[in-house]
Amino acid sequence: MDWNQAFVPLLEKYHGRPHPLDWGQNRYHLVVMVLLSAQDSDRHINEVTKPLFERFPTMEHLARASEGDLLALLRSVQGADRKVPWLLKLAAMVGTDEAIPENKSGLMKLPGIGSKSANVILREFRRPAEGIIVDLHVLRVAPRLGLSNAKDGAKMEKDLMPLFDPEGWGEVGMAMSFLGRETCRPTRPHCPECVMNAVCAYPDKTK
Repeated sequence: MDWNQAFVPLLEKYHGRPHPLDWGQNRYHLVVMVLLSAQDSDRHINEVTKPLFERFPTMEHLARASEGDLLALLRSVQGADRKVPWLLKLAAMVGTDEAIPENKSGLMKLPGIGSKSANVILREFRRPAEGIIVDLHVLRVAPRLGLSNAKDGAKMEKDLMPLFDPEGWGEVGMAMSFLGRETCRPTRPHCPECVMNAVCAYPDKTK
C-alpha cells in the first residue's frame, strides 16, 4: 500500500486546518495550552485559559506567578496539581516568548512537553515536522486503517513515520485526529461517509 497516495483524500479534506486549541497565533498561548490539554478537552482548555492569559499575558508574567495563583485559575484542569509546577518550571527555563524552542528536541526538554505535544507545536508554528502527531484519536484511527497496532503513542509514531514522506508528517497525524473527532468515532463510526473507506481495514466499515 502506498499510504502517501492513499492519504491524498484525507489530506485534501483537512490540510492546514488549525488545531482546535484557540491559541490566536500567540506562541506562548499555544505552548501553555498544549501542556494543559493532556487528558483534558480542547474546548475546556480554550475556556479556562482566557482568565489565565488576562492575568499573565506573557511568559515573563507567568514566571513571576505563584503556584497558588495558577491553581486558583486552573483547578478544573485535569491533573492541575502536576501541570501547574510544570508551567512554572517551563516559564523559568524559557524566560521570554521569543525564546520558545522551534525544534522538537528543544521543546521536549521543557517540562510537560512530550513528543505529541512537540509535534503539535511545530505544526502550528509552521516549522518542519520532526515526527507525526499521535493523540488519542490517532491511537484509535490508525489501527482501524491498518497502519499500526501499537498501544502507546511513542511506538505508534515509530510505526507511522516510515509509511509517509517526511514532508507530509506534519499533516498526516493531524488529519487522522480530525477524522477521529468527526467521522471515525469510538462507537458507531460514520464509515459510509469516510474519505478513507476504500482503503480502511476496519472490519465493520460496511455496516
